[in-house]
Amino acid sequence: MVVLTALVRTRSQMPRRASLDARAQRVVVCLLCFFCVSSVASVSSVFPSASPVDGVSSAAPGTIRGRVELRQVPADLQPRPDVAGGGMHRGHGATDRRRSVVYLDPAPRAAFDVRDEPRARMNQRDETFIPHVLAIVAGTTVEFPNNDSTYHNVFSLSKPRSFDLGRYAAGRSKSVRFDRPGIVRVFCEIHSHMSAYILVFSHRYFAVTDDEGRYRIDDVPPGTYTVMAWNESTPTEFQRVTVPDAGEVDLHFVLGKR
Repeated sequence: MVVLTALVRTRSQMPRRASLDARAQRVVVCLLCFFCVSSVASVSSVFPSASPVDGVSSAAPGTIRGRVELRQVPADLQPRPDVAGGGMHRGHGATDRRRSVVYLDPAPRAAFDVRDEPRARMNQRDETFIPHVLAIVAGTTVEFPNNDSTYHNVFSLSKPRSFDLGRYAAGRSKSVRFDRPGIVRVFCEIHSHMSAYILVFSHRYFAVTDDEGRYRIDDVPPGTYTVMAWNESTPTEFQRVTVPDAGEVDLHFVLGKR
C-alpha cells in the first residue's frame, strides 16, 4: 500500500505535460490488481462460504408394512365359578388374542432418543383387559382404570416390572411406570381369567396389528434390519428386510405354521 501511495503521489507532482510511459502504466495496473485480490482473499477467510456438513445424510426415511397371519388363535380362559351367583360365572368380554407385535431388533440408533413422558391406558371392562396387548416405549406410565361394577386387583410378577396395585373399586384408576424393556404379563388377583401383555421397548420402531392383522412402521431410516413378529401363542419369528430411501417395503408373516 505504501508503494502504491508513493507512485500516485509522484505522479501528481510531475508536470501535466509529462506522462508515464507504457511500462510504468503496466506496473501501476499490476499493483492495483494485486491489492484487490489480496483484499478479497482476506474477507473470504473471515466469512467463509457455506458448505455441506460432513456426516449429514439427505436420505429420507421409509416404511415397513404388511400383515401377520395366525394359523390358530388360542381360546379364552374360562372364568372361575361365581359363588355368589350360585356356581355360575358372570359373562365377560372376549379377549382379542389375535393381536401381534412387529418390531425392529436391533433398532436404529436415533430411535433411542425419547424426549417426552408418554402415557397409555389399559382398561378393565367386562372383566377383560382392553387392549389385551399393549406396546409402549420405556418410560411410559400406564393407567389401569376400573370400568367394571366390581373390584379389581391388577398385578404382575414379571421381571422387567413387578407390581401389585391392590384392590380398588369401580370408577377408580391406578398407574404404573415402565422403565425397563421386556415383556410384562398382567393379571387380576380377583379374576383368574383376566390377563394381558405389555411389551416395553427401548425404541419407537414397533406396531401392534389391527383387526385384520395389518401393521405399519413409519419413519424407518434406510438400511437393512431384522424384523421380529411376536404373538403370545406362537414362537417369535423374524425376517431380514432392506428399507430403501423414501420407499415402502411389504413384509408378511405367518405365525404358528407347521
